[in-house]
Amino acid sequence: MSDLLKKSAAYAFAAISAVFTFVPEAIFGKVILISEGVLKQLGLGDYTLEINIIMNRVLTFAIIWFITAIGYKVYLLLRNKIKIKGNNYKIIVEYGDLFKTKNCKRVISFDECFSTKVGNNPAEIKPTSICGQYLIAHPNLNIHSLILNSQLKSLNSKSKYNNNERYESGRIVPNGDDLLLAFARLDKNGLGRLTRDEYLKCLSVLWEEIDKHYGQKDVCIPILGAGVTRFDGGSGASIPQQELLDMMIWSYKLSSHKIKSPYKLRIMCRRSEDFSLDKIDSQV
Repeated sequence: MSDLLKKSAAYAFAAISAVFTFVPEAIFGKVILISEGVLKQLGLGDYTLEINIIMNRVLTFAIIWFITAIGYKVYLLLRNKIKIKGNNYKIIVEYGDLFKTKNCKRVISFDECFSTKVGNNPAEIKPTSICGQYLIAHPNLNIHSLILNSQLKSLNSKSKYNNNERYESGRIVPNGDDLLLAFARLDKNGLGRLTRDEYLKCLSVLWEEIDKHYGQKDVCIPILGAGVTRFDGGSGASIPQQELLDMMIWSYKLSSHKIKSPYKLRIMCRRSEDFSLDKIDSQV
């Protein structure tokens, strides 16, 4: 709310400056808000015109500020994206469906083992997740062939879940315009987990991978970790989407690996009660 008041006040000051510049002062004296008789009782009868001009100016500013605040609030509620620019990067944060994006590379997050079994059991990929939707749409996906073609090397240690081959978090396996991402490590129960440090390290590796694979196209990516991924440590089982987004933006800004202009990083967001695009402006 304070940010809304500050920005609407700034816009109102700009508008009222233009009004006061181009509207003659005599116009503000035509409307009598306080009569001469009242002012005489207060001992201010000689300043009737001046006081009414001041009162009309203050009232005009209040009206313009109110209209500006309402208009700005409506704008915040209706807007679907924001742009964040720097000397060598451009980020667009937008509401949207990753699978409906066009003319871009799409990042699809898997677990560290590139598991492909979809179901509702704890160790299976949830059908409603981005990975689950992708696998359902690509039933003949041969992930092992893609890994071999990409020459991605597995880590020396095995996964805690079923002793499977695991890959460094942040590494990418290309599949056409889709960039399949090794993301959360698996615990012994097959659940995806990360610490904050692991999350930031994953992002650092990811930006390097995207720099290699974006192929002169925009890259669309969801807010990583905003689904069922569990975060170990004092923060509890999850981190709010808003905080994850801030971490992604700052990590990308600080990385030496970026998508070259005119192409950009597009971060796709879900609408939710605890998330808002207007909260990003004051954070980055």
